[in-house]
Amino acid sequence: MDDFILKRDTYKKIKGFDRKQMEQFLADIYANAAEEVAENNAVSLDMDKLRKEIGEIKGVGESRLNEIMAIIEQHLKKD
Repeated sequence: MDDFILKRDTYKKIKGFDRKQMEQFLADIYANAAEEVAENNAVSLDMDKLRKEIGEIKGVGESRLNEIMAIIEQHLKKD
């Protein structure tokens, strides 16, 4: 929140908003914030490389590896 500074001219403009203008103003702020969050939280995974590396862990066989990969894929689809 330290990055946001409400300038005096913006404050005066907001004071004059009617309900519809305020709704649009807040919707724009929300959309901008959601877009910024989405850009900053992007994660990319190389599923083949991940599968290979997990498969190299001692004690992880093909059956357990398939279970692990299924869980990872489920969680990626939720987001």
